[in-house]
Amino acid sequence: MGNLLLAVIYVAFISLGLPDAVLGSAWPVMYHQFAVPVSYAGVVSMIISAGTIVSSLMSDRLTLKLGAGRITAISVAMTAVSLGGFSFSSQFWMLCLWAIPYGLGAGGVDAALNNYVALHYASRHMSWLHCMWGLGATAGPYIMGFALTRDFGWNNGYRWISILQIVLTALIVLSLPLWKARSGVSAAAADAAGDGAGETAAADAERKPLGLFGVLAIPGAKSILIMFFCYCGLELTTGLWAASYMVLNRGVDADRAAAWASLFYLGITAGRAISGFMTMRFDDPTMIRIGQAIIALGVIVIALPFGGTMTPLVGLILIGLGCAPTYPCMIHSTPTYFGADKSQAIIGVQMATAYLGSLSAPPLFGLIANHVSIGLFPVYLGVILVLMVLMHENLRRVHAHQSENSRKLPATAKKRGSVGTE
Repeated sequence: MGNLLLAVIYVAFISLGLPDAVLGSAWPVMYHQFAVPVSYAGVVSMIISAGTIVSSLMSDRLTLKLGAGRITAISVAMTAVSLGGFSFSSQFWMLCLWAIPYGLGAGGVDAALNNYVALHYASRHMSWLHCMWGLGATAGPYIMGFALTRDFGWNNGYRWISILQIVLTALIVLSLPLWKARSGVSAAAADAAGDGAGETAAADAERKPLGLFGVLAIPGAKSILIMFFCYCGLELTTGLWAASYMVLNRGVDADRAAAWASLFYLGITAGRAISGFMTMRFDDPTMIRIGQAIIALGVIVIALPFGGTMTPLVGLILIGLGCAPTYPCMIHSTPTYFGADKSQAIIGVQMATAYLGSLSAPPLFGLIANHVSIGLFPVYLGVILVLMVLMHENLRRVHAHQSENSRKLPATAKKRGSVGTE
């Protein structure tokens, strides 16, 4: 039953990635039909991102009330309806309207599924889960491209993806008993199995939502939130500006630079498939450090003044491979650092800060490129990476200090205070 549910969760993450890159693929045709400036794609994107931030911050409260399975089903249904609304939109304001439930649904399923897998499955499944997202993000533009090249129009491209989401919603609804069965394991059975599900279910039944300020008050929480901000800022800045850097600073042909930039995401997707096997040998903190070291190597290679046009290509692939284990292992380590009872609240805020990083870091580098030099691209990435490394090491120190204090407590006090420190 656990493997069947895991397959459903994998498919759900493919679904989460499906529409993510579709707007960019369709927009060159869409903005002409809507008679709006090409820059208006940013308006739709910002509305979607704002929705994901709101639903991520609400995920702890909603998951406590409805459960991860129902939240996932409702969220995927919202994205399906929203994509269908996109396909029938005839004016720009309609796109903006449908972007609201799309963003809310995407943030809800992201936070709920990440926490569920972090609590109930091994680290390798988190890496493979995010590999599935990469497959979806690759398939979405392909579906839209097929619709455009075969003269079906962007409307039908969105419509087909919406139908896929509707089918997935039905699949998740049918799988709801599996979610309940896995989450409803008795405490005794869970302890015997060593998976902690019984403790998690009991804690969830008693606790109240933490809220944003409650999360920020937890020792180490600020460090991991800054890590998420930095990671997504680094990933999105690389994806958005790599091609421009290669063309304007390294003299690469524009068509070739665009093709090479896509290898960054290929590196992430392939790297997550590989890192899933690596997690069988290395724990989450070690995988994060390995990822950060590979990213650092990639940034250094991009900055090298020699090597011609191949140097930035190799650097981009290395950054993608380094990003591969970093993000999934950051999520999967959250229950270990903060306890199963707090993980949903913290992961929800993590998703929100991740989207904030995605929203702010790439435009900030755009200002630097415009007013100073696009040649600062590797320097900018390096600064973000250093901050992320510092926050990870600080998180490790805080966790070690908390664990040491827990060991020094009397047995009865340790029993009362152990949740959230081990």
